[in-house]
Order: sequence, then structure tokens, then C-alpha cells
Amino acid sequence: MSYKRPTARHPQAPKNALGYTRQQYEGGMSSLCAGCGHDSITNAIVTACFEMDIAPHRIVKLSGIGCSSKTPAYFLGKSHGFNAVHGRMPSVATGANMANRDLIYIGVSGDGDTASIGMGQFAHVVRRNLNMVYVVMNNGCYGLTKGQDSATADKGSKTKKGSVVELESIDLCEMAIQGGASFVARGFSGDKKQIIAMLKAAVAHRGLAFLDIISPCVSFNNAPGSTKSYSWVREHMEATQTFDFIPPRTEITAHYDHGTSIPVTLHDGSILNLHKHADQEGLTSRIDAIAALEQARTTRHILTGLLYINPESKDTHEILATTDTPLNRLGPEELCPGNAVLQEINKSFR
Repeated sequence: MSYKRPTARHPQAPKNALGYTRQQYEGGMSSLCAGCGHDSITNAIVTACFEMDIAPHRIVKLSGIGCSSKTPAYFLGKSHGFNAVHGRMPSVATGANMANRDLIYIGVSGDGDTASIGMGQFAHVVRRNLNMVYVVMNNGCYGLTKGQDSATADKGSKTKKGSVVELESIDLCEMAIQGGASFVARGFSGDKKQIIAMLKAAVAHRGLAFLDIISPCVSFNNAPGSTKSYSWVREHMEATQTFDFIPPRTEITAHYDHGTSIPVTLHDGSILNLHKHADQEGLTSRIDAIAALEQARTTRHILTGLLYINPESKDTHEILATTDTPLNRLGPEELCPGNAVLQEINKSFR
């Protein structure tokens, strides 16, 4: 049995504006369980990058440890990559971003990698509003170590073995909003169209774009009583709004009232049906966004879609007033300007 992707492709395979085929955004063969939601997310990342006409070498993919953190091997095989130790992906992403701000950073993590051992790292990369896409593939369990409950497993839910979760769960979206992330969304791996739109918008956003994507573990946490199972999410998910991402080409405008819907014709002639939620203004209010999440928690519903966005946020480079030239392109003279300059800097702190 071969574990390599077939190299043969149709000679007339569609190409994007850069001349790349979708195959050039793929990676290796997945070794995850058949039906794992993580593979759906991987596929969505490939599609989003291909359709956004991003050259693969402009992307940096980073991860920690876990089933989710294995997935960068399955997408963007021609991109830069770094597989960090457990829970430490954010600090590696921060260092790389500070060295070269011109690249696009996609960090992939899991609920254990972020909500447990990496919680401290997560909190600080959020408060710095680092310009990156932070994806958590959230299945509520530790798939690599036989399905123990993770910190995001909802209280009262049941695992495959039938034990009830007794501890309060951590809502990473709430933490991201509270901590300073400027783009927060939640999705479901079974809704590929929504995830692709989220990823495109997240890449285009300047600042930390946090995506919590519920991704059922088919081996250990897909029981009917689990709030991270396919059946539960499909029955209890509630969209904050239906949206899509339109790249900056000829402007398409649409004006309609909150609580109503409208069809919009896109550049390719397709029709996009937009629905504007009645409380859409809450998307830019941290208080309203957190309140909506808490209300959904009390009714045992799962809010999906864009939960919060701050279109006027400043990322780490703007906050720290770093140089516009990436650090890896500066010469010795700029990086080590000499003792006289150092003395002036020290003098400014006295």
C-alpha cells in the first residue's frame, strides 16, 4: 500500500491567477482516522489558499503536538513549516513573525495543545494581537492518548465510554475576545463552505484571527451524548450570520436591513444569499459577543460564524512600532548601531 499522493493530474486542471494548480497547495497523505474532521479543515485550508492566489512560499505553517498538529504535513507542502513542542507554537510563531513580518502565518493547534499545556502561550499571543491565523481543531478529547476529556469538553456531555464530564469547560472564543484578539470565529468541520469563507477572511484580517473549529473525533468522542459529535453539533449549531469573503476586486455593495436577507451577484455570476442577523452590530462589541456566547452556553447551543471583529485593531508590529523592514533583511549596521546609540537608548530610560 502506498502512502504517497499520486503525482498524475489532469493536464487541464484549473489554475489560479498565479498559475498554480490546487495540487501545488497539497501536502502528504493523511494518517488520521477515516472521517476525522481535521482532514476536512486541512482540505479547506488548501482550497482557501488556492482560491486567494497566495504563493505557497509566502505562507508559514506552525503547530504544536497532537492529532491537529500533525495536519500541517498534509497541506501546503511547498510552504515554510515548523512543528514546535507541546503548547509552544505561539512563541515560535511570534519569533518568526517578528523576524519576517511580510509572510503569512497559519498556526494549527488542538484543544489540548492550546487549552491545557499551551494556555499561557495562547493568552499572551492573543493579548499581543500577533498578525496570524490561529486555528484550533477542537474535538474535546486527547485523541493521541486514547480519548481522555480535554479542557474544552462541555460539562454534562458524555464520552464514548459513557462517563459524564463533571468539570466546567473552557470556551476559547470567549478567552480570545477577552484577551484582545481582533477576529474571533467558530466553525464546524462538517460545514466546509463556511470554514473556507472564515479562513479567507482570517488571512485578509490584520491582527490575530482566532478560529475555533469543532472537529469531531470519530474514534473517541463521536458518541450521541458528546457535544463535540457530528450529530450533536448539527442539531445544536446556530449561525450568528451567513457570510462569505469577497477579495478586493471590483466593489460589490449591498444595503439591507438587519434581520433580512438579500441575494447578491458575485463576480463569477454566482448568487450569494446574505442574511444579516438582527443584532449584527454586536460583532464589534466585545461585551455583546461574550454575552451571546454565554447565552448560547445556557441553552446548550453552539454559535458558529463570525463572533467578533475589531476592524481598527493594531497588530504587534504597530503596537511596538517595529521597523517596516523585516528584521531578517537588516544588515549589521542597523542591527548593531554601536555603543553611542546604546548609550542614548539607556539614557532615555533614566
